[in-house]
Amino acid sequence: MTKPEIELVIFDCDGVLVDSERIAARVQVALGAELGWPLTEAEVVDRFIGRSHAAIREQVAARLGERTAALWSERFERMHREAVDLDLAPVEGLPEALDALTVATCVASSGSHEKMRHTLGRTGLYERFAGRIHSSTEVARGKPAPDLFLHAAERMGVAPAACVVVEDSRPGVEAARAAGMHAFGYAGGLTPPERLAGPDTTVFHDMRDLPALLAAH
Repeated sequence: MTKPEIELVIFDCDGVLVDSERIAARVQVALGAELGWPLTEAEVVDRFIGRSHAAIREQVAARLGERTAALWSERFERMHREAVDLDLAPVEGLPEALDALTVATCVASSGSHEKMRHTLGRTGLYERFAGRIHSSTEVARGKPAPDLFLHAAERMGVAPAACVVVEDSRPGVEAARAAGMHAFGYAGGLTPPERLAGPDTTVFHDMRDLPALLAAH
């Protein structure tokens, strides 16, 4: 069966557009050590990366109680914002990849609109996607459910089969597959490539390779 032509590339934000997952993991490890849930970076990647703020808070509450979860969330927001202001940058090769794309693009992220305005704004990327940014706060279920990507496709007026997703997390690629979209799993970040691999998924390591991979798809 002939694959439909790609009409829309849906980008995750953290770890795909901006190199923020390393910052988030560092902050989560520090908070865990302080608040009573010692976590390694690998455990943070497995449990938290790619998931919504609400889903992470639920995990912390189940482990440490709602009061500590509220403190954890408040502290994370402040510490993450401070770290972003110090040293956040676009993912290496991302600006060049965007410049080479000729197909429509949008963003669909587990982060809030406020968070994306901040991170994309700090890296000069916000204007590239303004008006085409979608958040898990707009749907009932976050990743790995397909809701967010289906919502983004609907808002952009493109059939799911004509969309592809660029993701860097296990929940993200699972959400893309569940939405009936081919996933491009970016393995240049924290998630090991084997955690991204699976059906209807192309794993790659250099963001500069994305335009050619899309053309070949």
